[in-house]
Amino acid sequence: MAEDYYKVLGLQKGAGIDEIKKAYRKLALKYHPDRNPTDKKRAEEKFKEISEAYAVLSDPEKRKQYDEFGTDAFRQRFSQEDIFRDFDLNDILRGFGFGNLGAEYTWFGGTGGTGAKRRVYTQRRTDPFGDIFGEQAYGPREAAPSKDQDIEYNLSITLEESVLGAEKKLSLKKGGVTEEVNVKIPAGISSGKKLRLAGKGLRSPFGGPPGDLYLNISVLPHPLFTRDGDDLYVERTVSFSQACLGTTIEVPTLGGPPKRMKVPPGTQSNTKIRMKGYGVPHLRGEGRGDQFVRIFVDVPKKLNARQAELVRKLAEEGL
Repeated sequence: MAEDYYKVLGLQKGAGIDEIKKAYRKLALKYHPDRNPTDKKRAEEKFKEISEAYAVLSDPEKRKQYDEFGTDAFRQRFSQEDIFRDFDLNDILRGFGFGNLGAEYTWFGGTGGTGAKRRVYTQRRTDPFGDIFGEQAYGPREAAPSKDQDIEYNLSITLEESVLGAEKKLSLKKGGVTEEVNVKIPAGISSGKKLRLAGKGLRSPFGGPPGDLYLNISVLPHPLFTRDGDDLYVERTVSFSQACLGTTIEVPTLGGPPKRMKVPPGTQSNTKIRMKGYGVPHLRGEGRGDQFVRIFVDVPKKLNARQAELVRKLAEEGL
């Protein structure tokens, strides 16, 4: 049985929109993958789950349908694509007053001089989505000497931003002064990659050139798409009769309109169909990866009397 969306967000059925927003924000912070490095896979699943619950309960029409039909019947009427249609994670977060999706950076400083120890300071924003509460914690620890006054900043971006590219504005506090830095995210970048912004680090206290800013990129999970290298994967469900006879379905694409795709007769569950060139742009070089549609066959849990009789006749024919 599908999970009750109200229970997912820890709410009662009559919860107001402000309660729904507050519950989603709290859980989104808790299950952000960057805050759960030892259990990242589970965190990503929970992040998707709470985003799905919020996508339904924050939309008056979808919520009305959900309240009327209940979880199972609602999921039969609404596909995951329907649920997340017009749901923009970045817009949602900005609507909460969230800033950038990144949250942590480190800089290297010290007294200088030959053989003198330097210290490394880490500034961590308690909110991994950005400047929500403005809370900061500073902690010094001994580190090896560093040539430059470099800053490392952990920046989380959406899958759309990683695939399509984006421009972001970061607010960095350096030496008691807040400085805004414009960053261009190249199309095709993936988690684990690092961007270098020359001269955007701390100024040297001894008159030397400033250090650099390094952005450690982390891509947030997407409710519909998953990424593997430069390929994208999306799931679609067809009925038993459609799998047997073949059909045409609409498939979402990232950053573009849906595409119609033929599902050939006799398609088996977990079949992958390739959409050439609809994947992620290659970060280096021309071209892009592919999109794969994973087809699942929906076997109905309940049949009415006529349907059951038809299936029995098919069984007699060897199907």
